[in-house]
Amino acid sequence: MSTVQIFKEMCKGCRICVEFCPTRVLEQSRDTNERGFYFAEVKDGQRCTGCKLCELMCPDFAVVVLKERVSAR
Repeated sequence: MSTVQIFKEMCKGCRICVEFCPTRVLEQSRDTNERGFYFAEVKDGQRCTGCKLCELMCPDFAVVVLKERVSAR
């Protein structure tokens, strides 16, 4: 399982992360950040596969995908 973090104040609302997400985890917010941009936000985090396309494609480094480690037994 993975967790997507959006740093909304760094986001300029370009929607690249939203468009590249294959499982539609992200959407554009109806709210604006302090710079006046409609930032990306997590719509359905449970659907995240951890592919990191959103993180890799973000030109502003506003998206981070954290993968949970599975402990070896």
